Amino acid sequence: MASIKSVLITGGTGSFGKTMLRELLHGDIEEVRVFSRDEEKQDALRNQLHDGRVRYYIGDVRDRSSVDRAVAGVDAIFHAAALKQVPSCEFFPLEAVRTNILGSENIIRAALASKVQSVVCLSTDKAVMPINAMGISKALMEKLAQSAAREIGSKADTTISCVRYGNVMYSRGSVIPLFIKQIKAGQPITVTEPEMTRFLMPLRDSVALVRFAFDHARQGDLFIKKAPASTIGDLVTALKEIFGVPDHEVNVIGWRHAEKLFETLASAQELSSSEDMGEYYRLRLDERDLNYSAYVSEGEAETHSYQDFHSHNAQRLEVAEVKDLLMSLPEVQAEVASWQAKRP
Repeated sequence: MASIKSVLITGGTGSFGKTMLRELLHGDIEEVRVFSRDEEKQDALRNQLHDGRVRYYIGDVRDRSSVDRAVAGVDAIFHAAALKQVPSCEFFPLEAVRTNILGSENIIRAALASKVQSVVCLSTDKAVMPINAMGISKALMEKLAQSAAREIGSKADTTISCVRYGNVMYSRGSVIPLFIKQIKAGQPITVTEPEMTRFLMPLRDSVALVRFAFDHARQGDLFIKKAPASTIGDLVTALKEIFGVPDHEVNVIGWRHAEKLFETLASAQELSSSEDMGEYYRLRLDERDLNYSAYVSEGEAETHSYQDFHSHNAQRLEVAEVKDLLMSLPEVQAEVASWQAKRP
């Protein structure tokens, strides 16, 4: 990212945005623009950082005019702004459309108008074979990015790419801080389905994935990390052992609206034309045009030899490995330290 001097992070006060921001500030970046709707979170971040390289933009990705002001003059955009909670999007799907789809289109088109060098759009495993409004809206965000990439071609001023990843550990609204809060409060841990599996990715790995995409993307690429997975039951067991409460009560409450038993990071069809880059897969843009013979008589002959990459067939972490991964997170370390300090 040596050539990049100015970066815009949409959703910059969220878990990913703040982590990416701090990493950028450790380098020689000249300016980072934080774009979000929440003035209180922006003010808190401003008071924490006291760094003149950070500029704060109040606005909403739904509003093209506020997007245009934030985008003008930046070299790169990391587009993280989104509605992410599955139940919220399920009950208010039009809001997911407005933010995750139309808002993303505003970001992409503003970037093209301003000739931004690179746009990396953050997506989710829920976009693959989606069954809920959140996943559907993110799948369409990916399609918008790929459509724009196909439209402008490889020689354009702007490179558009996506990354797709699963649950970010200890992110806002995720189960790990919820389970820890319940343990500390002496409340039963509420589990939907113990055999449900989820990918586990520390926030640092999601930031590394986005940087990898920025450094290696060709027009329309989508990158995923070969993340490990765990059952929710093993995750709960690991947390109980870390906090020294192996007999803590667990209450199985049943599936939430539109949850999956497992999440998929890449379909067999996508993997059939992918590039294995070690820790990552590059899923290439389908560059076929509207010549329908390519769809009717020239299909993907080798797709059958691949399997979907999902959290049921990914590397499965044992409880001890989940504990090690949890204890590598500064937030969990702090939670454990405060818990131990209060116990007799």
